[in-house]
Amino acid sequence: MVAMLWLPLQVAAANTYVEGVDYVKIAGIPESTKPIVREFFSYNCGHCYRQDPFFEQTAHLLGDEVKFERTPVGAGRTSWILSQEAYYLAQKFSVTKQVHGNIFTRIHEKEGAFTRPEQLKDFFVSQGLDGKDVEAAMQSTDAKLALMNYDTQAQLAEIRGVPSIVVNGQYLVKNPGKTPEDLVQLVKYLNTLEE
Repeated sequence: MVAMLWLPLQVAAANTYVEGVDYVKIAGIPESTKPIVREFFSYNCGHCYRQDPFFEQTAHLLGDEVKFERTPVGAGRTSWILSQEAYYLAQKFSVTKQVHGNIFTRIHEKEGAFTRPEQLKDFFVSQGLDGKDVEAAMQSTDAKLALMNYDTQAQLAEIRGVPSIVVNGQYLVKNPGKTPEDLVQLVKYLNTLEE
């Protein structure tokens, strides 16, 4: 009897999400790890800045169950490309947790967007990194490859605006819901879909 009661609940939950409304299937990104949620964002985007706590809470709620990654979008704009580079440097020097919020704050509450590489270097020096190390990383082939990879991921994911969420490299979220818990439920549902 209990099993029969459970079945309608599962069907009802599955029917609450509609392809084309809540999510769309995309050509996709080949992800090496699944399940994974990838946020496409820019430090320069005001909406990304305001939504960051929402996505941080979502990542926290997903815990170790689902990997949460970010991909910065450059959109061919100099200041956005410098912000991509800021994310690359944060990752390279393993200071992302320390500087992620600080980059948003610097751009949206203090000095504005990075417009020159020197500003980016100075920012990371102010965060405790060695200037020569930062400069070498900025001029490295790895940096150029990382930025190209970010752009390729955005193209493959059919990103038209930020912030955007892609689940398992195949589902672009159209309606994340009103709360982090809503997004977590949608992610869990999308994880049940077969490729």
